[in-house]
Amino acid sequence: MHDATACDRVRFVTQLGLGGKVPHRYRVLVVVSVATFVASLDLFIVNIAFPSIERDFTGTSDATLSWVLSAYAIVTAALLVPAGRLADMIGRKRLFMGGLVSFVVASALCAAAPGPGWLIAARVVQAAGGAILMPTSLAILLAEFPARQRGIAVAIWSATGAVAAAAGPPIGGLLVQASWRWVFLINLPIGLVTAVVAARVLSESRDPEGKRFPDLAGAAMLVLASTALMLAIVQGQSWGWTSPRVMGLVAGSLVLTAAFLYWSSRHPAPVLELALFKARAFGAANVSGTLFFAAFGAMLLASVLFLTRVWRVDIVTAGLEIAPGPIAAAVFAVPGSLLSRRFGERTIAAAGSLLFAFAGIWWLAAAGLQPHYASEFLPGWIIGGAGVGLVIPTLASATAASLPASRFATGSAVYGMTRQFGIALGIAILIAVLGTPRGAQVLPAFRAGWEVIVGLALASAIAATAIGRIRITAVEPIAVAELKEAV
Repeated sequence: MHDATACDRVRFVTQLGLGGKVPHRYRVLVVVSVATFVASLDLFIVNIAFPSIERDFTGTSDATLSWVLSAYAIVTAALLVPAGRLADMIGRKRLFMGGLVSFVVASALCAAAPGPGWLIAARVVQAAGGAILMPTSLAILLAEFPARQRGIAVAIWSATGAVAAAAGPPIGGLLVQASWRWVFLINLPIGLVTAVVAARVLSESRDPEGKRFPDLAGAAMLVLASTALMLAIVQGQSWGWTSPRVMGLVAGSLVLTAAFLYWSSRHPAPVLELALFKARAFGAANVSGTLFFAAFGAMLLASVLFLTRVWRVDIVTAGLEIAPGPIAAAVFAVPGSLLSRRFGERTIAAAGSLLFAFAGIWWLAAAGLQPHYASEFLPGWIIGGAGVGLVIPTLASATAASLPASRFATGSAVYGMTRQFGIALGIAILIAVLGTPRGAQVLPAFRAGWEVIVGLALASAIAATAIGRIRITAVEPIAVAELKEAV
């Protein structure tokens, strides 16, 4: 059995690498992987453009511009599950094409933005397109491959996210040298070529049992509740934490959250299936993931701002100096997955979160006003990247293995949703903590930001210990059982 599987993998890779007639399913794999890469790249590349956008839109505060990042994460979080279910109803290829075209058009609108309001609105549309691409591309991929090859096909598809993370900072730094608008313009040729090829290569498929209309009302409530909370956090310092506006936003967020949870408990196909959280490991993994990605989102933006504002390095240099972190994450992802099978998810996820916390502690102890990249910044970023590599596959594995096979894809989509929410939360907290420091206040402000990152990472480690020991279920049987969901 193992020999047959090994032969299948060799044949798989060989057929991908050789010229001549390529089987249809491999062309499908290339198309959906390129689309996923472009959507994933935007999660990392725009952070590098943040200082350049701020200079172009003179007088715009960090609090306002933070929505260029937060809006993308919030909308993506809310639409991941509904997009998968809508694709089952109206056709996966049709929705994939719609998401890809929406993403490309929105990228053009982002590049043409005359001000921050336009840019934020275009990012909302772009996020909607990106949220559609992720579940539909996976559903199309699973439908094309036989069961014995699905594992490696999904692994290649998933690896595009790691490649995008590693490539995002240096690519972003190079593009911003021309203009920050090129960060979005780069999506146009890639997206248009992919759309043309996809129209020819992809086949239409639906779930014959996918007749339940997705929970768009629940998605809207989640977006509004998240937006109200993030706005309260971001504007807390300038408006006053006890001001009527901030208190009203917090109250509104709580009411909307309660309404969302009540609605989710009644809807036949909700954005958030509350029953999934009856599995302790699933709930703990999602809480840990939310906290960890809050720390991650804050650290990524803090690193860009620290390098460009405190050490005054140019954008290209900042992109290159940040790149070792994502590269370390990619390098440690496979060992992290293997270690979690040997020592358990809670142990490796907690260890990764502690490593990430130690990165913040390193910067608190070592980083100063004068730039010493190799001795002060780089060690922390590599340590933090290693932590990311240990945490991401481990928590993803925990969410899948803690559920019945028939709920694998739905549980994975919920985990993706909580990750995006965590990123938006971390960005909002960082902006609130940094404020608008001047002169001697700058370094203490970033130290406060690093302290928050350390606190979030430590809280993630504590939550991870509640996962417990769970048995890992094979990916391929899960994929077969969950093909009907195909989220």
